[in-house]
Amino acid sequence: MNAISRDSLLSLEAYARARADFRSRVIAHKKARTLHLGEHITLIFEDELTIRYQIQEMLRIERTFEEAGIRDELDAYNPLVPDGSNWKATMMIEFSAEDRRRQWLARLIGVERHVWVRVGDCEPIFAIADEDLERDNGEKTSAVHFLRFELPPAQIRALHAGAALAVGVDHPALTAVVEPVPDAIRQSLCGDLRA
Repeated sequence: MNAISRDSLLSLEAYARARADFRSRVIAHKKARTLHLGEHITLIFEDELTIRYQIQEMLRIERTFEEAGIRDELDAYNPLVPDGSNWKATMMIEFSAEDRRRQWLARLIGVERHVWVRVGDCEPIFAIADEDLERDNGEKTSAVHFLRFELPPAQIRALHAGAALAVGVDHPALTAVVEPVPDAIRQSLCGDLRA
C-alpha cells in the first residue's frame, strides 16, 4: 500500500466541491471496516481511503494551504495507512456518560496492549499500540488509541485462502471477542494485505 502523496490531495476549493460525495463514499466504506468489541470498544480499520479523508478534513478544518502545513498532516497521518503486511486501526473507548467514562478510563489502563487478532487456529497477534506517543498515564488511559497488527506471511496467505478471523480484547477489566469476524469485514481487511 502506498503512502498518500502531496500531489494526490485535492486543493481546498476542489475538496469543497467534492466533499459531500466523498464523505458519503467514505462513510459507506467504513461500515465494512468497523468492528465493535462489546458495547464500549470500537475498532475502525484504517486504509488509504479513510486516511485520505482524514487528511482532507483536517486541511479543510484548519484552512491549511501552505506546503509546510500540508506536509505536517501527511507526516502525521501516513503512518496510519497499512503497508501490505499489517492492519492499522483506530480504537475508541466509548461511554456516553462523562463520569462513567472517567471511571472506566482509569480501570482500562493498558487496554491497548490487550487487543488481538487471530487467524484460524493460530496464536493471537497482539496490537502494537500508540507508536507515535504514549496515550496513558498512571491515572487513566486515553479514549483513542492507534493500533498496528503485524501478520506473518503464512497467516496472510491463510486469510486470502478463506481462513476465519477473530478479534478480541482480554484486559482484566474488560473482555470481548468477535468470532468469526463478519465476512464483509474480513474481506475488506484482506484487501489491505499483499498475498
